[in-house]
Amino acid sequence: MKLLESSRFEALSSALSAGTGDCAISGRIESYSCKLAGADKAQYKRLATRGSPHDLQALSPSPATATSSSAPTYTYSAAHASLYSRSLSGDEEGMLCDTISRKTLFYLKATLNSAFHDYDFSNAKSHEFSKEPSLQWVMQQVDANLSAVAGDQYRSLRGPVWAAIDDEIGMADCDIYSYNPDLASDPFGEPGCLWSFNYFLYNRKLKRIVFFTCRAINPIYAADSGVDFAMDEDEDIY
Repeated sequence: MKLLESSRFEALSSALSAGTGDCAISGRIESYSCKLAGADKAQYKRLATRGSPHDLQALSPSPATATSSSAPTYTYSAAHASLYSRSLSGDEEGMLCDTISRKTLFYLKATLNSAFHDYDFSNAKSHEFSKEPSLQWVMQQVDANLSAVAGDQYRSLRGPVWAAIDDEIGMADCDIYSYNPDLASDPFGEPGCLWSFNYFLYNRKLKRIVFFTCRAINPIYAADSGVDFAMDEDEDIY
């Protein structure tokens, strides 16, 4: 995955990484091209030899589904893939969970590998990812998390953040996925992390992914995490 340089995203990422008093925020917004080259292209060719890139794999339910009073809750298990296969053959009515093609899953893992160089996500499983039900729900979750800890600081950034993402990726035309790993696989699983989110906005037509990742850090650990516990209010983010 090729990182597409954006001074606009760099400024917003810097503004999102700041101390708020109760915790420190570390945020990044990055855009990646899905046009593969080099090591990614070679790895994708190896993937293609093990089955069709269009084969479907089971995702875990979105937290939106899991917390909705109008939708059933369930936990991913190893049996989900076989149950989904039976649904395709007509032995079960309807799908038990969202699915993702092996090709799209590869793009998500390649994005994580590009974003977090100290980790290897090549063996991440499909059930560590979810497909989000709507753009509105994702925006509400991001806004709620950041407003709760950054207050007015984030409210002044909210408009520029979503405008920049929309200009880059066309949010209405995107599928949105999230990465929700177990603690052993979480790049934000170090001591002091209070919460984190990892969202991928994938525009198939543009062959591009915008990755929006953020974490809240206990101020005791903020210095070790590389977060400046202050906000540069004069930085031009527009």
